[in-house]
Amino acid sequence: MVKIMFVCHGNICRSPMAEFILKDMAAKAGRADRFVIASSATSTEEIWNGIGNPVYPPAKAELAAHGISCEGKRAVQLQKSDYAKYDLFIGMDSANIRNMHRILGGDPGGKIRKLMDYTARGGDVADPWYSDRFDVAYRDIYDGCAALFQQFN
Repeated sequence: MVKIMFVCHGNICRSPMAEFILKDMAAKAGRADRFVIASSATSTEEIWNGIGNPVYPPAKAELAAHGISCEGKRAVQLQKSDYAKYDLFIGMDSANIRNMHRILGGDPGGKIRKLMDYTARGGDVADPWYSDRFDVAYRDIYDGCAALFQQFN
């Protein structure tokens, strides 16, 4: 069983897209039972009185355009205690990586990675909250997830 936590700033766009894209890949490959896949935020901006906001509508629509549902997902914040529960923590950009190190208290087990480092392109997944390019974010996240998934074949 491989336990993967995707992480972005608010947990309403990129990390939930990655969570549900990888879940879909695993299900289509008949391997969903080999993974625990979740996502979280480094900030609390999308969490109010302990209740997280749902996936941002344009991100939800982009997933739906590819036949993927993220129904019921709400933003949650990454916790230090998560470090012992997951095998990999995969951030979307360099700021996420920095904040993950801060929240998790370092990375003694070498579990923190950046999604695009699994691809030949490298770099960051641009935040579609600012760019409004949910199609580009989907493409980058899909490519990153596909390369990550190959690691477990």
